[in-house]
Amino acid sequence: MNFKKLRTNPIFERFLKNRFLRQSFSTLSLRVFGALLLFGFTVFLTKTYSPKLVGQYDFVRSFLLSIGSMCLLGFDQSIIYFRGKLASQNALDQLKSIYQKMVLMLFGTSLVVLLLIAIISKETINNYFSDPAVYSILLKGTLTLFFSGLSILNTEVFRALDKLYVAELFRNIIKYIPLIIGSVILFYWHKEEYLVDVFLLGFVFLALLSSIFAFVYFRKKTVSLTAEKISHKEIFLKSYPIAISAMALFLLMCFDIMFLKKYRNDETVAFYSVGVKIMTIISIIIVSINITVSAKIAEFFASHKTAELIELSRNSARLIFGITLPVIILISYFSKSILSIFGHQYIVAQQAFLILIIGQGICSAFGTASVYLNMTGRQHTFQIVLIVAVILNFVLNRFLIPQYGMTGAAIAFVSASFFWNLVVAIVIYRKDKIKVFLH
Repeated sequence: MNFKKLRTNPIFERFLKNRFLRQSFSTLSLRVFGALLLFGFTVFLTKTYSPKLVGQYDFVRSFLLSIGSMCLLGFDQSIIYFRGKLASQNALDQLKSIYQKMVLMLFGTSLVVLLLIAIISKETINNYFSDPAVYSILLKGTLTLFFSGLSILNTEVFRALDKLYVAELFRNIIKYIPLIIGSVILFYWHKEEYLVDVFLLGFVFLALLSSIFAFVYFRKKTVSLTAEKISHKEIFLKSYPIAISAMALFLLMCFDIMFLKKYRNDETVAFYSVGVKIMTIISIIIVSINITVSAKIAEFFASHKTAELIELSRNSARLIFGITLPVIILISYFSKSILSIFGHQYIVAQQAFLILIIGQGICSAFGTASVYLNMTGRQHTFQIVLIVAVILNFVLNRFLIPQYGMTGAAIAFVSASFFWNLVVAIVIYRKDKIKVFLH
């Protein structure tokens, strides 16, 4: 069979294109289903559990997001980079060695955080948050850091091994199953006070399950003796810059929860977190489109195809804003009704909720700003902008939350998000004369 002629056959080319489109649609469908699953579970949780318990769950969840991103050191992203490098050498089998080194380093960073928490006295932590239960929650969360990080790393390993559907299943659906089943059982057993424990134990289950999948997939790889060995040092040097950006983005989403916990209470954390989750669901639109166009941005930039890059940026911004705007308007108009779905007491967060949702709509006008710099080799510039945004977010939260509570937290988050999107858009325009924002 003449494979060269087959590859240039228009019918075969259309088949490949349609296959790609089907794969993209399937991936997006899993993400949407995962978002709906999260929404449904959040409704169940707020309807059946007290705001205090929901607030404790959201607090430890934010802790894992922020501190976990530090422990993971960007391995979940750099594993994709190493996959590309090894593929060019026809030595994907070496990915197993890199993965093992990443797991060992993840265990080391998680152990360091555990030792730090152990060194700080129980009274110091409890007094800072004015809550005698905080130290116990943080200690349990710290013990789970390794398992949480491992489950995230394994999910990206599946992606690196071209097991895209398995990766998306773990990322969007399977990761919620232990918590959903556990919370339902606790509710019927009247043991709701163990919600945080079930949430954290779920990561142990996910880590073990995903590790079994990873072990099976790696066993199928044949061993090559010709590929260059990649050291711990190289893995760290390629990973930590990514970790800085990821950590900055997670901190932007966690400072408000931490300060609300300190200056208000668990109930306030629960009320505010509902708005954050709905805003995160809306962000799927932005993330999905940016993931789709990111490869093209890198390709057009590397090929100096400025006209195509300008058109892609313009169309992406219009598409993102065009889809997001109607959703934002509907949610804003029915904001009170939407919040009441979670329980009548959650209506108290309406003002903060509106600020978050409208702010998300404004930021959607910046199109591909969130991926452009990373796709064009300006990761360091992006890191600096995000670090400044984190500092701004920290300062605003520190001064606004004690006085304005949830509204202050929402203002701080939206202000920091608008800041980094605006600065990135300006940097892109000054460097490349490309308008990534809506125009």
